[in-house]
Amino acid sequence: MAQNVGSADRTVRVIIGLLLLSMLFIDGNARWFGLIGLVPLLTALVGSCPLYSITGMNTHPKPRPKM
Repeated sequence: MAQNVGSADRTVRVIIGLLLLSMLFIDGNARWFGLIGLVPLLTALVGSCPLYSITGMNTHPKPRPKM
């Protein structure tokens, strides 16, 4: 799998994932939505987003050519 998630995008995904996971500590039915937080955390960890692959998006910087 090619990386298509850049560093700024990864940071945002980690923050959103942690915020969603914090919902697990809330009482009520909404707490199970916190498990959705695993998705952005995993895509940030791996550096590849399947939705980006489908849509052709890429926030990962291209490598510089070697001289």
